[in-house]
Amino acid sequence: MDIFFLGTGAGMPAKLRNVTSIALKLLEERGSVWLFDAGEATQHQILHTSIKPRRIEKIFITHLHGDHIYGLPGLLSSRSFQGGESQVTIYGPKGIKEYIGVSLSVSQTYLKYPLKVIEIEDGMIFEDEQFTVEARLLEHGIPSYGYRIVEKDRPGTLLADKLQEAGVKPGPIFRKIKNGETVVLEDGRVIEPNDFLGPSQKGRIVTILGDTRVCENSRRLAQEADFLIHEATFAKGEEQLAFDYFHSTTHQAAEIAKQAGCKHLCLTHISSRYDRQAWLELVEEAKEVFPNTEIAEDFKEFNIVFT
Repeated sequence: MDIFFLGTGAGMPAKLRNVTSIALKLLEERGSVWLFDAGEATQHQILHTSIKPRRIEKIFITHLHGDHIYGLPGLLSSRSFQGGESQVTIYGPKGIKEYIGVSLSVSQTYLKYPLKVIEIEDGMIFEDEQFTVEARLLEHGIPSYGYRIVEKDRPGTLLADKLQEAGVKPGPIFRKIKNGETVVLEDGRVIEPNDFLGPSQKGRIVTILGDTRVCENSRRLAQEADFLIHEATFAKGEEQLAFDYFHSTTHQAAEIAKQAGCKHLCLTHISSRYDRQAWLELVEEAKEVFPNTEIAEDFKEFNIVFT
């Protein structure tokens, strides 16, 4: 599980930061990529990476401001030309279905793959045997959502030596036990999986928030997250400006991470008013409150490790 930042700026493209798009790479877990927002030129950013558009399985849109969606129609169109045949599911606020429909219709774009668009409300919006995704409404000028991605706990390591000592030979039985199935051997013995598996591996939690003021749903979504991605459009001391424009400061993002008991905080959606030197100062501001903080940059990648 890796987080790859394709765009980390606020409002409009800048020389040092493109507008928002974040890739959650789940290549080992499910052979796919989940995209969060698709600001203008997202597909151009992807060209400079190893990400394959045909592997994009889901796209989660936080809100309908242009710097988060203007790259979406082009990306969907290009995916057809790049060999994408599998279904893409898009989740987003009310209006996302109309935006995509009009964009593709007016441009007479034909997709060679199935496209499913789901307009979300608060609550669990996706669940399968591996992951759940919860969405909650944040505080912004228009409806803006945050997403909490929870990986379900994995079974513990198979204790192969112990099984062989019990007279069980490697093969299909090993696989059944690894999958948590009780097995009855030919001699009548019952093999319980818990006796031959190590401790289960706790699933990882990633929280990706859209544009927002400080709010309770931010804390709720971030609770005990392994990796929290929080906007920090403004520096500390600019709290009134952040409030007026429905955004957050470095200190406010760090307070959310601290109150929610997160393990790691990454700041993004950085205003173009701050240059490279100022980025270092923004990180230090957040570290005053939450030491384990980094700042996102375009093409920067983070591995989310098991803890």
